[in-house]
Amino acid sequence: MRIKEASPQAYTFLQSRANSNSPQQLYIHPVKSLRPIALSSAVLTPTGIPYDRRYMLLKHSSSASDPSKRLERMTVTYFAELGLFTQSLSESEDGKFVVTYNAPLGAGKERTHLEMAFEPNTEGLEEMEVDLHGSKTKALNMGMEINGWFSDCFGWDVVCVYLPEGNTRQVLGNLSPNAVSDSNNPANNRSWFSTFTSYVPDYLMGKQEEEERITFADCAPYLVITMESFDDVSSRMPDGAEIDITKFRPNIVLEGADVAYEEDYWGAISIFPSHDANVNTAETEGHGVEMLLTQNCIRCQSLDMDYTTGTYSKSEAGMVLKKLMKDRRVDAGKRYSPVFGRYGFLAGKGGEKGGTVRVGDEVRVSKKNEERTKFCMFVPKTSADEFGADLWPDWPGLM
Repeated sequence: MRIKEASPQAYTFLQSRANSNSPQQLYIHPVKSLRPIALSSAVLTPTGIPYDRRYMLLKHSSSASDPSKRLERMTVTYFAELGLFTQSLSESEDGKFVVTYNAPLGAGKERTHLEMAFEPNTEGLEEMEVDLHGSKTKALNMGMEINGWFSDCFGWDVVCVYLPEGNTRQVLGNLSPNAVSDSNNPANNRSWFSTFTSYVPDYLMGKQEEEERITFADCAPYLVITMESFDDVSSRMPDGAEIDITKFRPNIVLEGADVAYEEDYWGAISIFPSHDANVNTAETEGHGVEMLLTQNCIRCQSLDMDYTTGTYSKSEAGMVLKKLMKDRRVDAGKRYSPVFGRYGFLAGKGGEKGGTVRVGDEVRVSKKNEERTKFCMFVPKTSADEFGADLWPDWPGLM
């Protein structure tokens, strides 16, 4: 398989080789939930591609009964307006990117732009606690200029926060490679206690493995999908209806799988440079970038975003989630939501199996599971010492 190219003008298309996959697209979302930036190459680190989801938007919410303002995290699960914003690399200055607000027709607003730094000057910025799905971290309030621009676009008060280098979040549930995974083997679940502990992270059970960390990504540093599965979803839509692949919010898009949804059973992949014309898995074992695929990505209404209106589509041509509901509710841990794609973590201690990947690189499936994995998002109430109070939160399950 190969990494799918994101646009004809950006990359040279490379044909897939038999029995292999290829990275054909690479994406980052500097501001979480806004539309992504396509890359031709990327460095894979333990916490994700550098600068992916380091910024996040929060809405100031209040009501007549509770005039005190509270901050509400803005994600594509609940704020379709986020689809009106595109991100692109700055043409004027290295180290910066441009956020563009594409005002919908009839909104009475103009198209406008904001240039932001991948690594902003953080001197004097206010530190604040941010809680994303129960996984807390310290972030920095970007201040009046950036907050004011986003507030003007949305029409309500917005706070943009930045996650500085070194600040990360806990990986929840059974998504981390270090999490107890007995739940994926029904034969091991002999009692209520074994079933319960199969969902609890290792560090809560006294294990000492190094803890995985993430940025403002919901579940994992990487989300991997295939073109074959995307093509299957596209074929379900009415004639003339096209799906923008970025609605699935992947980091890596592969092409060359034998069948659609084959990735449901992938446990790990290895990525090798495309110039290695005769890649042999046995001979090159341990020399490529190795990624463990731990859980399925559970899907929500964000797939139905209309990028032109900033709303969730109500027409048959835009209701992608509905097309998946019939036969893609295949994860026993989230029986009422469909699955599309796999969450990934770098292999090795501290992600030592990372490195640089490029569009067109060779990808091999290095491990296949006999059964589909079983998703469980464990959210602590306030800390690891109080686990057990919120085992089944309202979890959207997307990046």
